[in-house]
Amino acid sequence: MQANSPSLLRLEQISLKSPQQASGSLDLLQDISFELFESDCLGIVGAAGAGKTSLLRLLNRLSQPSSGQIFYQNRPVEQLPVIQLRRQIMLVPQESRLLGMTVRQALAYPLLLRGLDQAMIQQRMQQGLEQLQIPADWLERSEIQLSVGQRQLVAIARAVMAQPKVLLLDEPTSALDAGRTALLLRLLKTLAAGSIAVVMVNHQLEVLQQFCGRLLLLQQGRLIQDLSAHQIDWSEIRQGLVARDAADLEEWG
Repeated sequence: MQANSPSLLRLEQISLKSPQQASGSLDLLQDISFELFESDCLGIVGAAGAGKTSLLRLLNRLSQPSSGQIFYQNRPVEQLPVIQLRRQIMLVPQESRLLGMTVRQALAYPLLLRGLDQAMIQQRMQQGLEQLQIPADWLERSEIQLSVGQRQLVAIARAVMAQPKVLLLDEPTSALDAGRTALLLRLLKTLAAGSIAVVMVNHQLEVLQQFCGRLLLLQQGRLIQDLSAHQIDWSEIRQGLVARDAADLEEWG
């Protein structure tokens, strides 16, 4: 956290309810407040159903809060055109699709939307392939010719090449091997050093331990801890998550 610098994102008392059901709505998130700064490497953890993905989706307006206010660069996000906001705050979901495109087309698409010329697109694409060690022979492959992990890597490369101010990652290493995971973590730290803020939801605590400068701990839709790196007791976090998951299983059993 860079306490003396202006925040990129600021959440003030954000709550989110599920769509209305016959039995009434459910609180997915409750009264969440925090700030995100340039160069933050922010991890988000919590047991299943804690609200991690719901929180990510709020940050680039894929969902709208039921109450509270979100600011981007000190402006309420609803005052910004959605397309403009999502070019600055990009979300890579856990399950990514190429929407009928080849890998080459999928990587180029967000850059074409930004009006970049072919020379610049080619330059960024080459850099992205090198950074994540994506083989050139993937470029003409379609979605069905890629594994889950390969699609995940392409989706991350596509977002990185677009150079957002905030990169949101939902379980980005769930289908990656150890080598690719280490490569991705090095790249994310390089991006953060260049003033991009990276927010990662990840159930793999050993990955977050290598990544985090800050950690948010969610429990049943509430933010119960916002910790800087030196405050994080990973053993305690792990034990708490295991206990929470066990309690949830007992409740459903």
